Amino acid sequence: MELRQISPYCYEIPRTGNMRVPGRIFMNHRMATQLAEEEALKQVANVATLPGILTASMAMPDMHWGYGFPIGGVAAFDWNDGVISPGGVGYDINCGVRLAATGLEEKEIRPVTGRLVQALFENIPTGVGSTGSLKLSLKEEMKVLREGGRWAVRQGMGDPSDVECTEDGGCMDVADPSVVSSRALERGTKQLGTLGSGNHFLEVGVVDEIFDEATATAFGLSENQVTVLLHSGSRGLGYQICDDSLAFMNKHVKTLGIALPDRQLACAMIRSAAGERYFSAMACAANYAWANRQILLHRARETFQQVLGIGPRELAMHQVYDICHNIAKRETHTVDGKPKTVCVHRKGATRAFAPGHPAICEAYRHVGQPILIPGDMGTASYVLVGTQKAMDETFGSTCHGAGRVLSRKAAKKKSKGRAIHRELADKGILVKWTGRSTLAEEMPDAYKDIDQVVESVHGAGISKKVARLRPIVVIKG
Repeated sequence: MELRQISPYCYEIPRTGNMRVPGRIFMNHRMATQLAEEEALKQVANVATLPGILTASMAMPDMHWGYGFPIGGVAAFDWNDGVISPGGVGYDINCGVRLAATGLEEKEIRPVTGRLVQALFENIPTGVGSTGSLKLSLKEEMKVLREGGRWAVRQGMGDPSDVECTEDGGCMDVADPSVVSSRALERGTKQLGTLGSGNHFLEVGVVDEIFDEATATAFGLSENQVTVLLHSGSRGLGYQICDDSLAFMNKHVKTLGIALPDRQLACAMIRSAAGERYFSAMACAANYAWANRQILLHRARETFQQVLGIGPRELAMHQVYDICHNIAKRETHTVDGKPKTVCVHRKGATRAFAPGHPAICEAYRHVGQPILIPGDMGTASYVLVGTQKAMDETFGSTCHGAGRVLSRKAAKKKSKGRAIHRELADKGILVKWTGRSTLAEEMPDAYKDIDQVVESVHGAGISKKVARLRPIVVIKG
C-alpha cells in the first residue's frame, strides 16, 4: 500500500478506489521505517470508504490491527449524513485511564512496596470474569448506566472533585438503559469495581521528569511524587453491548445499500433509529466504565491508607483526570472553515482538546485537557496536554498508549524460558498478576516504544509532553 510522507510526523495513504478521503498516520520517521502493520493500513483505507467521513481516516503512532477499524484509529462523520459503527468504538467501550496524584514521595513508600502490591492485589479484583463485592440489583444497575461516576460518588466511593476532573463529568446523558439487552445487564451486575484482564492494570508510579513546569503545576504534579494510574473499562457489560450491536448491524447494513470492504465495518446512519439505539447503549457502557474506575480509585485510596497507616489528609490523593479511549462522541469541529456537528470515533485514541475548550473541566481549561498515555509495565507512562493543532488536524485527538507490536501468541512464544516478574523486579518494579499467561502476553517486548509514540504526537504538535511516570508497583489481571 502506498504511503507518502507529507510532513515530518505525518504519512498519507492517497485516495484510491472507493476511498472518500485519504488516510493519515501520525508517526515519526523511525516508526514509519519499522512499520509492518500492512493489515492496519488496509483498515485505515477501508474506514475511508464509509459514508459521511470527513477530512481523513486517521491513525495514531500506537496503531495496530483491530476489529474493523484499526486500534489507534480516529474518524469523524457528518452528524446528519454519516454513519456510526461499533467497530469504530471497540468491544471494551470506554476502556480508559484514570490518574491520581498523592502527597507522598517515593522514599515514603519504598519500604512498604511489598505490602502495598499484595494489599492492592487482595482489595481490587482482577482477572478474566472477576467479580467484586458489589452485587447490583437491576434497579441500581439502571442508575449506574444513567449516572456513571456520579452514582459511585453518591454511594460514598469518592469525592465530587473526582467527577469534575473526569471527561464529560463521568456521564454521557444520552444513555438509555432500556435498549440494553438482558444478557448485558446480567453480566454487569457482578463486575462493577473490578479491574479485568489482559492489558488492564493498576500502577503505582513516580513522577520522574517534568517537561512543562507550568502545566504540571496546574495538574498538581511534581517530581518524585507518587501517583496511581488505572486502566480498565466497561467489563462484560460493554463487551456484550458491542456484540449485540454488531449482530444487529451486520443485518441492518445490508438494507442500506452500502458496499463495505469489510463486514466488520457494519454500521448504521447516525440519525437513524438503529444508529441512535447503538449510541444510547454505548453511552450506558461508557457510564458503567466511569463508575467502575471511580470505585477502583476509591479502593486504591483505602488500600494506601491501610498499608501506610495514614489518613486522607496525609495521603492527599487527588484525581488528576480520567480519559476514555474507546468511544464515539457528538462534538462540534471546524471543517472547511465552518463549524460542523460530527460524530468522532476514537478507538484506541483520546481527546486532546485545546486550552479554552468548554468541554474541559474548569480547573484545567486555561492550560488544555490532560492526556494520559500508559506504556507497558516495564518502562514509563506519560501525561500530555491538548493543543490547538489537534483541534485543527485530528478533530482534537491523539494517541492512547504504546500499542501492541506482538500478538499475544507471539509474546508468549518470545517469553519462553524467561521470568518476566524477575526482570521487572530487577528494574525496581514489583508485579502481581492473575492468570498463567498474563505476564507473558503483556511483557514489555509486546509493545511499541512508548518514548517514540509520545515523541511522534509531541513532534506533530497534536499533544505536548508534560510529565513522565516511572512504575514501581503493578497489579494485572
